[in-house]
Amino acid sequence: MKKFILIAILCPFVATGQITSPVLESYIQEGLKNNLALRQETLEIEKAQENVKQAKANFSPKITFAPNYTLAAGGRRLAFPVGDLLNPVYSTLNRLTNSNSFPQIENVNEQLAPNNFHDTKFTFQYPVYNTDIRYNLLIQHDLLTAQEARKRIVENEVRYNITIAYLQYLQTLEAQKIFEVSRKVLNDFVKLNEKLVSNNVATKDVIYSAEYEVSKIDQQVAAMDKNRNTAKAYLNFLMNRDFGTEIQVDSIFLDADTRTDIEAAREQSIMNRQEINQLKANIQATESAIKLQQMNAFRPQVFVGGSTGFQGRGYTFKDQAYAIGQIGLNWDVFHGYEKKSKIQQAKIQKNLLETKLDEVQKQIQLQVSQAYFEWEAARKTLPTAKDGTIKADKYFKVVDSRYRNGQAILIEYLRAQNEVITARLQESLAKYDILLKKAMLDKVGAVR
Repeated sequence: MKKFILIAILCPFVATGQITSPVLESYIQEGLKNNLALRQETLEIEKAQENVKQAKANFSPKITFAPNYTLAAGGRRLAFPVGDLLNPVYSTLNRLTNSNSFPQIENVNEQLAPNNFHDTKFTFQYPVYNTDIRYNLLIQHDLLTAQEARKRIVENEVRYNITIAYLQYLQTLEAQKIFEVSRKVLNDFVKLNEKLVSNNVATKDVIYSAEYEVSKIDQQVAAMDKNRNTAKAYLNFLMNRDFGTEIQVDSIFLDADTRTDIEAAREQSIMNRQEINQLKANIQATESAIKLQQMNAFRPQVFVGGSTGFQGRGYTFKDQAYAIGQIGLNWDVFHGYEKKSKIQQAKIQKNLLETKLDEVQKQIQLQVSQAYFEWEAARKTLPTAKDGTIKADKYFKVVDSRYRNGQAILIEYLRAQNEVITARLQESLAKYDILLKKAMLDKVGAVR
């Protein structure tokens, strides 16, 4: 009996399938709205969207306001004896013309680093032809698609987690009811033995033994209460609610018929599993990366640009205006076959992702097959478990009647009672195991 009790209370908290229940569906929708892991994925998508915006911005002209002012002292100087060279000539010309038309000039001795110099300008650059910009935008779009698929993968996981947690919560409630019923029976058994002792039909050891069985049931009830609170806290965590928030119980859907076809499940999984869409988006991004490297290797980048503003000593802006226009071309003709290597590297990455896609598709079909066969096995177990409960109840009634008539001993009665508890726990396990296995089948089949 202890084996089945442990199985009932220690089912692992794993992860959401699609089982019809208004209450469960409302919890799933609340989890999809508030779950913290999904919020993180939403933020990752927003980051990817900003990357797309940044890639689009590269198509626009870039305009920059770039003023700078320079103060300098010391350093190299430009010394040129222009006065020594020209002043004798100018003096001779003044004597010949009998005028002062040619003044004396100083030798040049200028500091090379500009002092009190400013360059206040606007610069602009516009890409006329740049394949890097175009294919980078395509890559960012593909990465955004992959990130959106990633979020849907997490949504499927959250759906599965909430379903499992809710089923486990209901399972602990049902196990508690089973132990409570058994506790009531054993309490009545204690009273019966007290009457037998008072009538000198039995000795006090039967009372002690019956009370000990009640205490064992109390321990199991306490363990179930702990597991119920744990399941409730986990379920509320998945929905990002206060851990103590009460859970609404809906057990009607437990008897629903959940039939499915394995071939249809396999086909649906290939169409709906977002892992496949994520890989396809990454493959598309890799194809764009190959194109980017190929175009970068054989096509130049052409741009136009220029600058306009004021330049000179001191901020006078008088006679300091200037304008410059540019047209440029950038083409890496040779760099040790680096570009050829990058193209090959991108092709290898694409082959790797395509191989991974084939593997994932086969893994998904295998997961569906395994989940389907486990679900089928669980469905076949339930009728046997129900039949076992019926027979255990009948056996107990017979032993109970015999014990009351003094025809059965204490250990026989307790064994029959334990058989009833074990059979009811087995039936409960079998009933919930069908739903747990169906939830796993819905998860791997991406049923929504």
